[in-house]
Amino acid sequence: MSTTELPEHPPEWWIYRGTGHPLQDTHLADRLPPPPPWRDFRRDGEPLAAEVPQDDAEIDRRLGTELSFTTGHADRAEVDMVNAALYLRRPLLVTGRPGSGKSSLAYRISRELRLGRVLRWSITSQTTLKSGLYDYDAIGRVQASAARGDTGAGEPPIGDFVRLRELGTAFLPRRLPRVLLVDELDKAESDLPHDLLSIFEDGEFLIPELARDARQSPVSEVFTADPGYTAEIENGVVRCSAFPVVVITSNGERDFPPAFLRRCLRLEMKDPGPAQLAAIVAAHALDPRHRAVLIEDFVARRTALGGLPADKLLDAIFLATSGAYQPDDPGWPSLVEALWQQLNPQGH
Repeated sequence: MSTTELPEHPPEWWIYRGTGHPLQDTHLADRLPPPPPWRDFRRDGEPLAAEVPQDDAEIDRRLGTELSFTTGHADRAEVDMVNAALYLRRPLLVTGRPGSGKSSLAYRISRELRLGRVLRWSITSQTTLKSGLYDYDAIGRVQASAARGDTGAGEPPIGDFVRLRELGTAFLPRRLPRVLLVDELDKAESDLPHDLLSIFEDGEFLIPELARDARQSPVSEVFTADPGYTAEIENGVVRCSAFPVVVITSNGERDFPPAFLRRCLRLEMKDPGPAQLAAIVAAHALDPRHRAVLIEDFVARRTALGGLPADKLLDAIFLATSGAYQPDDPGWPSLVEALWQQLNPQGH
């Protein structure tokens, strides 16, 4: 995330500016132009989902509570590519070393554009497309049906047993996009990037369990990935209106299919430089004592190791400002050495 030269006056087309400071005296709906015709998923008269929940506590935990970033800390490539993704309604594939700020980008976008709670879909080797879209509790419905049958009541609504997951929730129809973080796609099986192409291109998906029941119940109310929130699904189809802001992170450990890469915009995050590290520390309201020395030591250590996450610097500064650091303490270098270990030692 080392900065390239930024213009003195931000270009008019920029909506996102990379500072994390929320938009003031304006709203994204007033700034964001219509999508390209080939990426327009809007439909006249389509009902929109409920209000997006806020999650300031999670965003503050990720980014800090002090808004210390300025345009001078932003990276020109980052700001350009995020804005291009907003305009083109395309997923953003973000690569970089661990700790370079890939995941934080989604939270910075959400805070700055005031888009509410980030939907974080954490990828594992067991993740499938369906597991990101929705869950259906078939056994629970059978048990509920049996219990109601004993009392003479009818079948329970099928929507009571469907829950949209993070990917599915992101594609609910809304006036403004949700922010979806697809975290560490490297970990997925090889089929998942291929499987994502259909929803990224079509902006919709089918829930067969609801579609089969649509003749009796054309509208089903289901749970979503937002705790306590539900959504109404018509005829078993979830169809976005505003394509979500999709941030896909990758550590660069594998190659993705060309068809998948063609449909994404790509951004490589650089390691934060000294000025950006100082802003990160300030954002978390850590005591400034010893900050400059520790940042200098951290950058040198990161260079020697070939990479080191920025949160390791926060750990060291927190300990230092809690009284663990004394300039003449012989134990401090050993403690820092233990904190700033190489993540992937050679030979492992």
